[in-house]
Amino acid sequence: MKGLYRRLLVSISVLFLVLFTGLGVVLGQFFSLFADNIDDVVQKAYLQFLVLVLIIAFILSFYIISRMLRQYARPIVNATEAAIRISTGDYLTRASITEPESINELSTAINEIAHDLHEMTIKSEMDKERLKTLVESMGSGLLMIGREGNINLVNAVFCETFGFNKNEIIEKVYVEIGLPIEVDGLIEHVFMTEQASEKQVRLIDGVTSSYVSIYGAPVIGTHGNWLGIVVVVHDITKLIRLEEVRKNFVANVSHELRTPITSIKGFTETLLAGAMEDSEVLKEFLEIIQKEGDRLHLLIDDLLALSAMEREGFLLELAPVNIAKVINDAIRTVSGKIEKKNMTIKLNVESDIQIEGDAIRLNQVIVNILSNAISYSKEHKTIAISLFEINDDIVIEVRDEGIGIAASELPRLFERFYRVDRARSRDSGGTGLGLAIVKHLVEAHAGTITVESKLGKGTTFKIYLPNKNIELT
Repeated sequence: MKGLYRRLLVSISVLFLVLFTGLGVVLGQFFSLFADNIDDVVQKAYLQFLVLVLIIAFILSFYIISRMLRQYARPIVNATEAAIRISTGDYLTRASITEPESINELSTAINEIAHDLHEMTIKSEMDKERLKTLVESMGSGLLMIGREGNINLVNAVFCETFGFNKNEIIEKVYVEIGLPIEVDGLIEHVFMTEQASEKQVRLIDGVTSSYVSIYGAPVIGTHGNWLGIVVVVHDITKLIRLEEVRKNFVANVSHELRTPITSIKGFTETLLAGAMEDSEVLKEFLEIIQKEGDRLHLLIDDLLALSAMEREGFLLELAPVNIAKVINDAIRTVSGKIEKKNMTIKLNVESDIQIEGDAIRLNQVIVNILSNAISYSKEHKTIAISLFEINDDIVIEVRDEGIGIAASELPRLFERFYRVDRARSRDSGGTGLGLAIVKHLVEAHAGTITVESKLGKGTTFKIYLPNKNIELT
């Protein structure tokens, strides 16, 4: 632009020079001093004067022209340069403000355009960053596919769900990246019908499996033009497993209730059919009916207790609790079972440990764990109970010498109605709800419970409870 300005100045100057020179020649031709009778000295002086006048006129014209160009042309050149830089994306460029006022208006307009573009760029970058953060932070997988089938956008959750590398699949056609057949089919269905579709898919990774809900929908522009489709993936593994737990719970409750009721009904019908005439048979059957009735009563009590614990608003009656006393009370509760199997209790308990808790509920926890240890141990075995402090927790440890639990069984140990040995648990009068109740009560005290076990070696339960005031939720 500066070269253009110089070329314009030189061109105009040369033009004026030619014009002035031509004007001098014309004036000289028609002037009387060029007649033959005029003295040569006068003619020479006139020519010198004419040349001087022309030079002075040229210099003045050049000066005036340069001032005019500087005042009018250079601001336009500067404004043009600023506009070119703005068009390349340099929105911080500003045109200089000069006179006259009309040029100021042009520069001001360019500066306002640059300012607006800069603000729009900042807003666009912020919106882009927000969208990126939203897409990456959402808990569901997201896949955007263009109208030609190319992947335009994908987030980390989607890549993690299907085992993809984001940089490797972006801009590729979706059929080439190796999606499960069900997902490919859903995407193709949305492309063909331009209608939203949803499907549940089971994903198998080695020995583990998970469940996802795939939702696909067309993306339609503001003018009704087809832009592609969006696919959203929700992980519903927990929901599916919760549904399975619910179904298992209903089935187990039905089974556990039906067993004692069937026994009571069967023995009652036998007695009414005439067996009650035999006093020994009558006594034996009534004892069985009583035992099954007690079992039914215990099952219903445990179900009601567990239901109450799982309801929102379940509260403990908090007070200072001596844990050693709770353990001793629990041992006295199960002493009959201990004596019946000639078992030994080995105590290693610090007597001065206190926490804020519910003594009755904590007693229920210890009794249930001890009952399990007794039920799954042979005669003449030892149960070791320890109480000690670790950092901000007090730890209650119950170690038995029972049959042990396989590692594959441990994750399900605290499920309702789950039994490692169903026959032995039923013979001992267990309901299968004891450890589920234990877990709820420990967590209600803001604590945790862990279990370690080896087949044939025994099992160790550890209860961690905070030894400071607890806040219930």
